[in-house]
Amino acid sequence: MPSTAAEVRNVVLVGHTGAGKTALAEDLLAVAGAGGAGAAQQGRHGDGDHRSSRGITLTLSALRHRDMTINLLDTPGYPDFVGELRAGLRAADAALFVVSAVDGVDGATRALWAECAAVDMPRAVVVTRLDHPRADFAAAVTACQEAFGAGVLPVYLPDGAGQAGAGARLVGLLTGQVVEYAGKDRHDLADRVELDGAAQDARGALIEGIIAESEDETLLDRYLGGEELDPRTLLDDAETAIARGHFHPVLPFARTASGVGIPVGSVELLDLMVDAFPSPAEHPLPPLTRCDGSGCPGMTADPDGPLLAEVVRTTTDPYVGRMSLVRVFSGTLRPDATVHVSGHGRAAAGHPDHDVDEKVGALQAPDGTALHAVDACAAGGICVVTKLGAAETGDTLSDRDDPRLLAPWMMPEPLLPVAIAARTKSDEDKLPTALSRLAAEDPTVTVRTDTETGQLLLWCMGEAHADVLIERLAGRYGVDVDRAEPRIALRETVRGPAHGLGRHVKQSGGHGQYAICQIEVEPLPPGSGFEFVDEVVGGAVPRAFIPSVQKGLVAQLARGVATGNPMVDIRVRLVDGKAHSVDSSDLAFQVAGGLALRDAAAKAGVALLEPLLDVSVLVPDEHVGAVMGDLSGRRGRVIGMEPLGAGDAGRTVVRAEVPELEMLRYAIELRALTHGTGTFTRHLTRYEPMPEHLAATVIKDRSG
Repeated sequence: MPSTAAEVRNVVLVGHTGAGKTALAEDLLAVAGAGGAGAAQQGRHGDGDHRSSRGITLTLSALRHRDMTINLLDTPGYPDFVGELRAGLRAADAALFVVSAVDGVDGATRALWAECAAVDMPRAVVVTRLDHPRADFAAAVTACQEAFGAGVLPVYLPDGAGQAGAGARLVGLLTGQVVEYAGKDRHDLADRVELDGAAQDARGALIEGIIAESEDETLLDRYLGGEELDPRTLLDDAETAIARGHFHPVLPFARTASGVGIPVGSVELLDLMVDAFPSPAEHPLPPLTRCDGSGCPGMTADPDGPLLAEVVRTTTDPYVGRMSLVRVFSGTLRPDATVHVSGHGRAAAGHPDHDVDEKVGALQAPDGTALHAVDACAAGGICVVTKLGAAETGDTLSDRDDPRLLAPWMMPEPLLPVAIAARTKSDEDKLPTALSRLAAEDPTVTVRTDTETGQLLLWCMGEAHADVLIERLAGRYGVDVDRAEPRIALRETVRGPAHGLGRHVKQSGGHGQYAICQIEVEPLPPGSGFEFVDEVVGGAVPRAFIPSVQKGLVAQLARGVATGNPMVDIRVRLVDGKAHSVDSSDLAFQVAGGLALRDAAAKAGVALLEPLLDVSVLVPDEHVGAVMGDLSGRRGRVIGMEPLGAGDAGRTVVRAEVPELEMLRYAIELRALTHGTGTFTRHLTRYEPMPEHLAATVIKDRSG
């Protein structure tokens, strides 16, 4: 491993599915002499499911270029696996956005660019698949500029990239230098070219973009005065602006026409990572505190400083056990050292706060696509640690004598509920342990048991995410589960006033059971709860048994009378009854109270109340109309719109009240409706009457 942070570049590859991230990583490894057949094994250690080939996990590989170590973190492009994407962003110091010259930029990639811009993360763009017959580099650059905004400018233009013949060329816009790729050879041609037309316009835009970010205030006057600026000076300024996250070069990349040889643009891309992307020593550390929330001094990427590291991914190997992918921000991590493991700030997602000391197992670091044992991982490095049994994805590792805590990742809330049930008794016994391990590995899944419906729910990011979790339960932990439709926790109430009689009279030798009570029920306004009124006169129900009747009513309300859901918003008046001097008891009047309520509800009729959600949907302006129409079609009421400004210009928040029954699969349907650009939040606001035709169906299903 490198001895100093200055010798490291941690780069995350970002882009939608099909943009060519994995192929790009493999090509760069091959060019650097580190490629091989081990990519699939290392990149997917611990994932025993067949979906690994679909690019659902964060993969790590490393290469050497010009005496620098470049750690490439290849992230999933599918939006369901945003947890792996966030892990890659957290572990990296710069982002390389991979854009297909055929497909352009999708909405999710555009949103991710905005997130990186908010924290000034250094970014560059590589346009791939230029060997495709429909590839259009100029159109791809225009799409990137429209999607990503200012500062996105090409630094090379392809000339014949991917075409049949004697290879392909790249033209440097600043220098006019021509680079020719031909099979396994790459040549810097002696002759420089004079740019004209669109190429000259692109060169002018590039120079002006660099000057705008330069600290040399004389450059603009010199350029406008007609002076030919030194390309080296411009390159130095460009590299500084890239490292600060203010300038974003676009580079072309293409496999050769024959598929054999050096990919076009690969060396230029590697040079960019080394020259312009910051080292860990230059990139700010994430915010941190002590474990009790108090402040602590800032830290730097000093290998001799206090230990500060983070678990960015967790997997379980059937032979090795738990394996943690760890980014070291400060200090040096060594095998067999005892570290403090902290996890805070994610209790709402089902990850309770925890602090524990643990002994580190073996350390492994990537070499190309394979892992090999190392005796240390210093600040700036990324390694795999074994046997951290209590560590979860997102946890902080620090010195046990002075533990620290890194701020939790920004993670969207999982909003797709999936109900599961163990298939056999053996599966039921193993399920809790398996689910706890899944939750430790994946911060985007929440495991909850609905106390009202009794269902075990996996809250997921989408359908593919749910499928993968269920497959991992079976393949990795040997637990088979069945899926079911999530049930909504409803409420019952009475439709109107009614009289109810509860008669519990039994005689079976010895003391019998005797209790009769009469009640009057009536509905109350929503949110009123339960009100009990004692109107008994003349001692018809002895005073000692009045609380017993009330207790029986409360118990019956909790059970409901028609669907098993609690009954609410009801007033019950106890008006009359009878008792026996010997056979009446507390239990008898509890039973009679429940029977009286059931009788009254049958006469009054039962109305169902369904939960109403307060929903906020954030979408680009062009999708507002479609979203509003869709919400209305879900029996929702749109209650307002709020166009956003500043950094969120062009997006609008649509607020609505929608029945929860209509929102079960909204996480999937909103993604399709907005092409992956919409997000939403939901909160329970109140209960409202369910339409009669729906209520009748529910009562029939749940009472059968």
